[in-house]
Amino acid sequence: MLMPKRVKRRKQFRGSMAGKALRGNTLSYGEYGIVAAEPCWIKSNQIEAARIAMTRYIKRGGKVWIKIFPDKPVTAKPAGTRMGSGKGAVEYWVAVVKPGRVMFEIAGVPEEVAKEALRLATHKLPVKCKIVSKADLEGGVS
Repeated sequence: MLMPKRVKRRKQFRGSMAGKALRGNTLSYGEYGIVAAEPCWIKSNQIEAARIAMTRYIKRGGKVWIKIFPDKPVTAKPAGTRMGSGKGAVEYWVAVVKPGRVMFEIAGVPEEVAKEALRLATHKLPVKCKIVSKADLEGGVS
């Protein structure tokens, strides 16, 4: 699973996911991509599942770019623990995704192969997505 090698602080506040993605909203590497349509936390294992689904379908041809990274720790307390006694231990890592964010990009394969690979990947993600091409995104995601 993806996670940072080291972090400045072990535990973080939950934060807010208000607004649209200001950065990472254009296709910078590939020809086709997956764009988030709503705000969400995406776990590292979900990113990995989407990556595996894409690379399996394109049979290791072409190239896949992952443009999100899970750098936010999410803590949880054990079930059946009473209130109080501090914050729980880090359970997993998430990437904060806002609407308009390009999450995955793909290139080097035919259009129908790329779109089907991205479609399979969207089923692994907990967020509504749309598949876009470089032609669609000339001026960024609206």
